[in-house]
Amino acid sequence: MDSVYSINIERAVLSSILFNPEEIEDILGVLKAKDFYLPAHQKIFDVMEKLHQNDMPIDEEFIRKKIDNKDVDDSILIEILSANPITNTMAYVREIKDGSVKRELATLATTIKKVAIEDDILATEAVDTVQNALYKITTDSSSTELKDMETISGETLDYIKRMKEMGNKYLIGETTGFYNLDKKTTGFNAGDLVIIAARPAMGKTALVLNMGLKNVEAGKGVIIFSLEMPAEQLMLRMLSAKTSIPLQNLRKGDMDDSQWSNLSRAFDDLQSKKLFVDDGGSLNINQLRARVRKLSQNQDNNISMIIIDYLQLMQGTGGKDRHIEVSEISRGLKLLAREMGIPVIALSQLNRGLENRPDKRPMLSDLRESGSIEQDADIIMFVYRDDVYKERDEARKEKEAKDRGEEYKSTFINKPIEEAEIIIGKQRAGPIGTVKLDFQKEFTRFVDKENSHEAPIEVVFESVADVNKETNMDMPNIL
Repeated sequence: MDSVYSINIERAVLSSILFNPEEIEDILGVLKAKDFYLPAHQKIFDVMEKLHQNDMPIDEEFIRKKIDNKDVDDSILIEILSANPITNTMAYVREIKDGSVKRELATLATTIKKVAIEDDILATEAVDTVQNALYKITTDSSSTELKDMETISGETLDYIKRMKEMGNKYLIGETTGFYNLDKKTTGFNAGDLVIIAARPAMGKTALVLNMGLKNVEAGKGVIIFSLEMPAEQLMLRMLSAKTSIPLQNLRKGDMDDSQWSNLSRAFDDLQSKKLFVDDGGSLNINQLRARVRKLSQNQDNNISMIIIDYLQLMQGTGGKDRHIEVSEISRGLKLLAREMGIPVIALSQLNRGLENRPDKRPMLSDLRESGSIEQDADIIMFVYRDDVYKERDEARKEKEAKDRGEEYKSTFINKPIEEAEIIIGKQRAGPIGTVKLDFQKEFTRFVDKENSHEAPIEVVFESVADVNKETNMDMPNIL
């Protein structure tokens, strides 16, 4: 166990803070009191942190005032005070952190044995316990350092150069599958948490399956976690969208020879693609993270997008208020997106209260348990089809008239293609607004509206010289 802690190194770091109190800012970015092995050192560091937070001097006199002699033997404080100053304090700090993480892993090994052999719990609960503990160690041990302007400028310039080399003026992430939506969002980018929300029957599952299908057909890997619908039903919807065979025909197997041939070709094409579906139904954030990591270890899978249908059906990690659980889930999804460097798309429910408004187009406040979801999401989209409400309203009027013994002639026409609005209610790195699509009901398929591709993607500037000319700015030729 000596290899996972050093009393001398801990003493040296505490002494360094006493000699140079300003160093505590950098040290607090890496260490917590629990990272020290010796309880007395934990207590002293905790006192130093509190003194710093309260803008008080970190010196012997104030430390002695704050420390209970029952917790810290005076000889330990004297040893710290008499230690020689050190240089390169952060190297010592990293040694303490490294030892702390190893001790936590050793403790986890004991926990694994306990839950696996001694505790009378289900194997799935044991795995959840272990995964949760390991994730906590992972997140606690990860640390980032502040970047100076030179570093930030260099990284930003590299990004701009990469974008220029791509030669694509509107799509820099994974495609949404729709031309104008790609233009509005630049696609779904690495690390994005995307929320797609709607009331029932608006087609949010169909929309996200269309998005997944476009990426799968482009050779990308897509993982779908379906908590509500079995994999076979998802596949039927994707096949209907891909083959233009009505969904009801596929469900009944009622197809002519040409449709069977079309279906066969679609199967041949999709069987070679990287689509993965988990339809287990019961899922928490730790299980989801573990399954994504496992699939992503194989680089041939080329995982580029994760889809969850839907967020509110995910489970928390136990015993919390539902709002707290949803906060934990949405934050976990955002951290997963950043960790994996790919977009995570989660479907979400909306509160039914919006249906009491004259204008039923969704707003951010309509998200169920909206606080944490709205905060964590990079993009929030709503799916809205006005004809759904018109049809319901006409059906209600017909029923009320019938109940009164009257006749009501509806003017509503149930069209095979309805206009849909994709309302971007939040976009952290871009504009909000509405993109209109067509929804082909018999194929459960969203498509771009006709003529949406007619306007070419405008290349505004071909070079820095063009930028200078158009803006009258003297910009350096950095590209």
